[in-house]
Amino acid sequence: MTKSDAPTLREIASTFRFAGWFSFWFQLVLAIVSSVILLFASVSIRNPTANNPGTGVGVVLTICGIAILGFNMFWSLTKYVAIGRRLNAEPVARPKKSEAIQVIRIGLTASLIGTLVALLGTQTIVGLLAAKALSQGVGGFINVDPSKFIQPIDVFVVQASANVVLAQFVAISTSLWLLNKMGKQ
Repeated sequence: MTKSDAPTLREIASTFRFAGWFSFWFQLVLAIVSSVILLFASVSIRNPTANNPGTGVGVVLTICGIAILGFNMFWSLTKYVAIGRRLNAEPVARPKKSEAIQVIRIGLTASLIGTLVALLGTQTIVGLLAAKALSQGVGGFINVDPSKFIQPIDVFVVQASANVVLAQFVAISTSLWLLNKMGKQ
């Protein structure tokens, strides 16, 4: 790659701003959707942990994933967008390349931790749903306890957890895209 192929400072600044705003809004929408689903699930189920103690663990892990999304959204706005703005400023105010890369690495690390937490929550919930499905028997004739059947709200909780994983994936992708742009400079 020649020097002329490298992105200009203005292009990198624009990329940081775009990536920060895109990541923020995408994560915000999915975090709100997941939160509403979990809130609806907690209101709809009288005692969600009575029959499946692991469901509570899965929901708590999903809520932790949403909390990490909150940090990621904060990071996208206060760091990525801010770096994009500072790159267009006077040379004295511009961040060093090493500073920008460190900011990206922190965002990437937080996103990876959030993904792990959300995946653990998803796997816990899916595992419990599989156990419910297996305990139902054929057509529900073996088990007549309705609380042990898979309910529609159970599927919503899986969807909420999957949304958190997707939002974390977008944050990871954004960070890797920014690292790639910085590497070409």
